[in-house]
Amino acid sequence: MIINNGYGHGGDVYRNRIELDFSINVNPFGTPEKVRRAVADATLSLSAYPDPYCGALRKKLAEAVGVDEKDILCGNGAAELIYQFAFALRPAKTVLPVPSFSEYEAALDAAECAPDFYPLLREDGFALTGGILNAIKTDTALLMLCSPNNPTGLCIPWELLLRILARCRETGTWLFLDECFLTLTDDGKARSLIPELRENDRVFILQAFTKLYGMAGVRLGYAVCKNKEMTEKMCRLVQPWNVSSVAQAAGVAALDCTAWAEQTRSVIFEEKQYLLRELRALGVSALPGDANFLMLSGVPGLYERLLERKILIRSCGDYRGLDGGDCRVAVRTHRENAALISVMREICHA
Repeated sequence: MIINNGYGHGGDVYRNRIELDFSINVNPFGTPEKVRRAVADATLSLSAYPDPYCGALRKKLAEAVGVDEKDILCGNGAAELIYQFAFALRPAKTVLPVPSFSEYEAALDAAECAPDFYPLLREDGFALTGGILNAIKTDTALLMLCSPNNPTGLCIPWELLLRILARCRETGTWLFLDECFLTLTDDGKARSLIPELRENDRVFILQAFTKLYGMAGVRLGYAVCKNKEMTEKMCRLVQPWNVSSVAQAAGVAALDCTAWAEQTRSVIFEEKQYLLRELRALGVSALPGDANFLMLSGVPGLYERLLERKILIRSCGDYRGLDGGDCRVAVRTHRENAALISVMREICHA
């Protein structure tokens, strides 16, 4: 539970009276009906403890992802796994490109492991380039990456990702790769590093059900790691029954919703093009990212001006390397996107 004003994410609809929420990057169509039914059915057994090993869920995930069950860890959201990993490793030296998701730094700080920041440059469009290879040295214990990155939405180019993997193997560096938004990109499965993993690799790949299946309120994430020593250590650190029976049932059901996933990706691709076209026509700078959101720049006060009109976006002023003129907007349904553009026209013309 958060008891101070330290919440630095989107989706805070509890303290903002809004009509449209563009601040969180979940499926614009919400949760599949099959998942909702599975959640409802699971409530009939709330008096029983959940499976502490997430057996049915891990079995189905292993089949879907193409790895052994022993290589899968499930968590109470991807955030829990980030913290669990940081406390298990406690790296002496971490390279963390920024801007990126704030919970990486927060987890490292909680484990008393201050990272070395690797700045992504505005003049490069905040893209990760080959220069990162020079930052991976023999004393680098951990490299933390996100692809697509948050808030830029940019995927790491495949050839560069393979070079990073090879460099980390050469230096003995752990590679933490967050792929949580990858399932919402056009060719996410082909971009995943999971098929490249070897036994005992020092690689930890994070994924989640939150975004694609609209399950932010359920809290369910998972990781793929073929390093037995790490998975066993992480299991010793987590509390028993950390993944509820409701979340496990929802995850099993979600993995059957393949048509839902394909439809979502198709709509997001079309609507992202619409938003890019309309925003650029208004003179707003928008990164053409690969994910289901866009990072906008150059409109100071946009967050506050939209909030006055009961539209919530994600201000990016608290990201390292960004400022108050940067923000992030999710790709929503066409009706919602058109409503946003209509208000943006008023703001930009004013």
